[in-house]
Amino acid sequence: MKLRPLHDRVVIRRSEEETKTAGGIVLPGSAAEKPNQGEIVAVGTGRVLDNGEVRALAVKVGDKVVFGPYSGSNTVKVNGEDLLVMGESEILAVIEA
Repeated sequence: MKLRPLHDRVVIRRSEEETKTAGGIVLPGSAAEKPNQGEIVAVGTGRVLDNGEVRALAVKVGDKVVFGPYSGSNTVKVNGEDLLVMGESEILAVIEA
């Protein structure tokens, strides 16, 4: 199954959870925080403006992004993998290497 978001929505694969702290302490599954970073796997066509024009999104497939801790409350399971669906406005930054 493939997922195609509509308009200004994006589909994000969340990064793996940290299992160790910076000091090397191993965290149990219940104590590990969900990461607020991920990779975009699909994007919509763009935001529809009031005048009917479509503005393209500022992000693209493959971008690594940072989003807020409470963003992406819409989780979808596709082929056994949990993916986040959120609006472009919920993305805080693009990680550039």
